[in-house]
Amino acid sequence: MRNSARKQLRNRSVKSRLKTFEKRYVAALGTGKKDESTTALREAISTFDKAVKAGVIHRATANRKKSRLTLRLAKLK
Repeated sequence: MRNSARKQLRNRSVKSRLKTFEKRYVAALGTGKKDESTTALREAISTFDKAVKAGVIHRATANRKKSRLTLRLAKLK
């Protein structure tokens, strides 16, 4: 298997995982439960950091998304 194909599979998997954790967080926000939302946010931030470490997304993109997710939690309080 060529390197590009292998990296494409990994990138697709990681990006899908990012979207999944982001959706879980938004769903937790929808319930209005602060503790569940905080846990989901922590998991989402960790996932974004791991994606940056693997080189799947740019650091600034991850920081922007993490900031926006955190602001959504702050509005919930």
